[in-house]
Amino acid sequence: MRIVFAGTPEFAVPPLAALAASRHEVVGVLTQPDRPAGRGRRVEHGAVKEFALVHGLKVAQPVTLRSAEGREPLVGWNPDVMVVVAYGLILPPEALALPRFGCLNIHASLLPRWRGAAPIQRALLAGDTETGVAIMQMDAGLDTGPVLLERRVTIGPDEDSPALHARLAALGAAALLEALDGIEAGTLTPRAQSAAGATYAAKLDKSEARIDWREDAAAIARRVRALRPWPVAETALQGEQVRVHRARALPDAAPGAAPGAVLGIEDDMLVVACGSGRLGILELQRAGRRSMTAKEFANGLRAGEETFT
Repeated sequence: MRIVFAGTPEFAVPPLAALAASRHEVVGVLTQPDRPAGRGRRVEHGAVKEFALVHGLKVAQPVTLRSAEGREPLVGWNPDVMVVVAYGLILPPEALALPRFGCLNIHASLLPRWRGAAPIQRALLAGDTETGVAIMQMDAGLDTGPVLLERRVTIGPDEDSPALHARLAALGAAALLEALDGIEAGTLTPRAQSAAGATYAAKLDKSEARIDWREDAAAIARRVRALRPWPVAETALQGEQVRVHRARALPDAAPGAAPGAVLGIEDDMLVVACGSGRLGILELQRAGRRSMTAKEFANGLRAGEETFT
């Protein structure tokens, strides 16, 4: 089939690579316009555009698909299917109706749970033990279209957002090819999403990074895992910002210790009292410095006298 691919960030590269290597023809790639990034505000390509250029695929970067001008490349490519993965632009009804078999989306959750922008991070924050990918036929709603197939995975106890992201990207690529074969053969039956159990995965906000040491240790550990690589869980020590990159909840409590109190080093972890339980920090970073191990960070700290706030 003739495929148009629409995507922008790294998560979208594995399915595009799978399509490029398949028997289907990628006739064009839609991706968001280049934007300034980083401290130098240099204009950079997204990961999908980089892949497309390296592999000789046609690329278009319309600012919007709401106008006839913005949809011109899509009309000219005349696709059988458009595959949309973390594209970042709204597809109006006029764009959704152009491909012969409609538009497919790889969504990184088991719909209808975690519709929206940050399904991987929200699943981790909520303490979900299972997630997956859904191949969905797109409609005018936000991740509300019928599901063609889904694949489930168990979330590991110490799995963070980048690790789960990588697993789901690979899983989504394989599921996409399976769905395309089913569409072509006429063997897939779309399943309408249930209204029950629908949740919304709101976009992450920088304000969510702040650790509240009054929470239980398990919730804080989930925050650390979910908020990598952005915005990164953070706290403060003696008024200085400290980012926490890796941590795990420890089972036993610290009776009498105030939330945030540094209890010492244990099994190469900097142990901190929480509202309930203790948090073992493995990797953290002072403002403007490199990331370091708990032992390196603990040099000069006085256990029982220092408190994160």
